[in-house]
Amino acid sequence: MAAPAPKPKPESTSQQSPDSQHSPESQQSPESQQSPKSQQSRPRAFLGRLPLPERTYLADALRTETVGGLLLLVAAIAALVWANTPLSSSYDSVSHFHLGPGAVGLHLSVQHWAADGLIAVFFFVAGIELKREMVAGELRDPKAAALPVIAAVCGMAVPALVYTLVNVVGGGSLGGWAVPTATDIAFALAVLAVIGTSLPSALRAFLLTLAVVDDLFAILIIAVFFTSDINFAALGGAVAGLALFWLLLRFDVHGWYIYVPLGLVVWGLMYNSGVHATIAGVAMGLMLRCTRREGERHSPGEHIEHVVRPFSAGLAVPLFALFSAGVSVSGRALTDVFSRPETLGVVLGLVVGKAIGIFGGTWLTARFTKAELNKDLAWADVFAVASLAGIGFTVSLLIGELAFDGDPTTTAEIKASVLLGSVIAAALSSVLLRMRDRRYRSLCDEEERDEDHDGIPDVYEEDEPAHHLRMAAILEGKAAEHRRLAERAGAASEDEDGPA
Repeated sequence: MAAPAPKPKPESTSQQSPDSQHSPESQQSPESQQSPKSQQSRPRAFLGRLPLPERTYLADALRTETVGGLLLLVAAIAALVWANTPLSSSYDSVSHFHLGPGAVGLHLSVQHWAADGLIAVFFFVAGIELKREMVAGELRDPKAAALPVIAAVCGMAVPALVYTLVNVVGGGSLGGWAVPTATDIAFALAVLAVIGTSLPSALRAFLLTLAVVDDLFAILIIAVFFTSDINFAALGGAVAGLALFWLLLRFDVHGWYIYVPLGLVVWGLMYNSGVHATIAGVAMGLMLRCTRREGERHSPGEHIEHVVRPFSAGLAVPLFALFSAGVSVSGRALTDVFSRPETLGVVLGLVVGKAIGIFGGTWLTARFTKAELNKDLAWADVFAVASLAGIGFTVSLLIGELAFDGDPTTTAEIKASVLLGSVIAAALSSVLLRMRDRRYRSLCDEEERDEDHDGIPDVYEEDEPAHHLRMAAILEGKAAEHRRLAERAGAASEDEDGPA
């Protein structure tokens, strides 16, 4: 029997006002809609069920990021194969081929265009994600945001501390302290696509929020610690361009033919200012409005993210990986990773520092804020996700290039250590997640169950009378059908027992 037409999903509540639509109360799950007194008497749930609009948005975003992560993985493997075959000289030739208008200071190598140009698109999407998280997602409520924010901060501080300790003891360079601090959400989701397809949405949301906050601090690290001599004229022009971008948005001016050229000009000026050009991308992303007005199905930020994200995940980031991950992976090179303090610090920072930092920060915050872990999950699940965050790759490669700029030998070794550390972290998290796969599958099936066929999972309708009335009608129909079948079977049995 054909299923009834799905009801409109709550994410398209265009008739609500922006304030009510994006307030914490409007996106609470049914189990949390209790009286203030009962809410005060219960500790906050950590990794509890997501509100349906947030879960729907998360599913759409992660679907694109997962495909992008698989493309990223393919690009990284292609780069490694290309750089470790007899064709390695052609890899260097293509990577260092220069093109672009030299008159405006943009005659750059292909590798440079990927690291400063295409990756700015990635940070533009990251800026939109961060803005949306702050106004409509997990970061909108300071109390709810405390856990992922503190976890992300600890997940960056501890790897930096691990790197620093290894290099102080080993007498290495402290310049690469920021390399193991970053998490690559696309690569992490690619791993999940292979080994963790049934991971509960709350754990996926926690990982995504961690990565968004991680991206923010990575941007700040790049801006503060890796800014060369500043050209104030170019910087002033970039700021003026950003101000114009903001004004056009405030006056609801539409047209990609206005914003794309303006964005390119802002990017070029930012690049020539000495401030890393990715800052332009995240600044423009943060300026977009991510709240919906009355009559809007999607906010401008959501719409633009939906358009740009496939380009970022499917082309920009994989091309960056193609021209950044091509390093020698001979047996000697891999052995050297564990013999130099700089490279050993990166590996230990990603594998050990990330897991301990995120898990420790989460556990301590939950302990002192009395946040109660979702009863369907265990702290082992948090540790598995924390170890998955040790996949650094994209931003770690970028920071590695900036940290050891002018030293190609060390840069190549740092890249090899990022790749090795990310692979070890992926393998460790895969083992941990596989151990709980059966439990994850049961939780995922429960989240997806829709027995009344209205397009909304039943767990979100447990307090709605209409849902139970629909279920009663369905069950009564099934009961009537079984009664008819029983009568038919009984009649057939009597005929067989009758005289010949």
